[in-house]
Amino acid sequence: MNSLAFLFVSLISGIIAGLILAGLNYLVAEPVIDQAISIEVENSLASGDAVDYEELSNYRIWQKGGTFTAGAIIGLTYGAIMGIVYVVTRKYLPSSDDRKKAMMLAALMCLSLYVVPFLKYPANPPAVGDPDTIGLRQSLYTCYQLASGLIVLSLSVILYKFRMINYVKFSIPILFVVLVVFIYHVFPSNPDIINIPMDLVNMFRGLTFTTTVIFYLVLGAIFGSMWHYFRPHEPTRITAN
Repeated sequence: MNSLAFLFVSLISGIIAGLILAGLNYLVAEPVIDQAISIEVENSLASGDAVDYEELSNYRIWQKGGTFTAGAIIGLTYGAIMGIVYVVTRKYLPSSDDRKKAMMLAALMCLSLYVVPFLKYPANPPAVGDPDTIGLRQSLYTCYQLASGLIVLSLSVILYKFRMINYVKFSIPILFVVLVVFIYHVFPSNPDIINIPMDLVNMFRGLTFTTTVIFYLVLGAIFGSMWHYFRPHEPTRITAN
């Protein structure tokens, strides 16, 4: 294993995908967030609360300015995760083409770490959510991600070990649905009440879902292409002078 090539492929592909995610969210999600914040301000004024417009404006400038930094950090994190998982699972993934292998792994990561958790805890705009419950909400989401990831990992191992048995191939998707439904009902619901128009919430959820799925697919495509080109799995050759 060429460690430098491995780090380069994992981290650079993650950063590029993260910056693309940030750019997409800046273009399509930030306007919806502005609408949600406007509604939140109106609700605060209606209830007699004071609103510091200068502080709010400065915060939004800081928040929007940090979008790309946050995107790069998120991409860096998931690129590193994908690199580590890919090294472990590469020989088990179907196909002899690293580009196809990487896309398959990215799709599985997207399914287990985002799509399944999204079904239970979809994203909400800033106007939704009590600051006092943020710790609880983050813990629930993280635990749900872990449960979903373990389901996909366990079923993938079973599928690989018993791949020669025909009925296993057909039973795995059914078992996946059963287990996802099970954890969906076991985990508690989001404790926060939605007090803004649902069409705005659904628009935000649809946009963030789309951009995040694109992020995983872009990550898989870039990672796979870079791995195919730099071939980190090949041992470093040391030549004598």
